[in-house]
Amino acid sequence: MSTLVFVQLRCRPGQTYKVAEDIIMREVHSELYSTSGDFDLMLKLYVPEGEDVGKFINDRLLDIEGIERSLTTLTFKAF
Repeated sequence: MSTLVFVQLRCRPGQTYKVAEDIIMREVHSELYSTSGDFDLMLKLYVPEGEDVGKFINDRLLDIEGIERSLTTLTFKAF
């Protein structure tokens, strides 16, 4: 069973669309949204069972040029 996580990304000014395009090309996400507030993008992604969540996100997402900051929210149970 995979782990569902939400990742919010703050991008450098003028880089949001480029970052979104790079994420889409990597096909790592389930859903990707543009958001208002402190962060520019929000992804819903599933980390495969047995994978380290932090390493998975770091290796497959956070090396994209233009990402300034991230916030990851782990999920535990759906109601």
